[in-house]
Amino acid sequence: MNTRTLKYHESFDVTAEHLFGVLLRPSAIRKWWSASSAIVVPEQGGRYAVAWGEDEDAPEYVTVTSIRKLDAPSHFGLADHYYYGRPGPLPFEARIEIDFDLEADEAGTRLQVTQRGFPAGPEADEFYVACVKGWRDVFAGIRAYLASDPG
Repeated sequence: MNTRTLKYHESFDVTAEHLFGVLLRPSAIRKWWSASSAIVVPEQGGRYAVAWGEDEDAPEYVTVTSIRKLDAPSHFGLADHYYYGRPGPLPFEARIEIDFDLEADEAGTRLQVTQRGFPAGPEADEFYVACVKGWRDVFAGIRAYLASDPG
């Protein structure tokens, strides 16, 4: 199956160690991702689960992934995605993988997200476009969280 990849990056005025912790700490994830709950087992083979919605007993959206690689503070990778959306399933099948790469730069730390596995056909266009916007929103959320994070 032909697939496409989405890459997005920005720099943040914090150390890689600090930013890495923000990406894996459930209390931080809930804030910067506007999630209702988050559970992370931060080890290779662990889980990264996030839910959104007003009612924790009936979430609107849920993603659960496996942490396939964890190399603090420079990289972690997610795979084996389970996705639930109250409106219904995605209109395609895919093996989505997401990599978070952190690297020192002149501004502090450059964070790049690479999301792979989107089908190349039109059935995934709407989801792909939503993910492009979603990552921009996530990075804005991270930036806002860091501005208010004393640590």
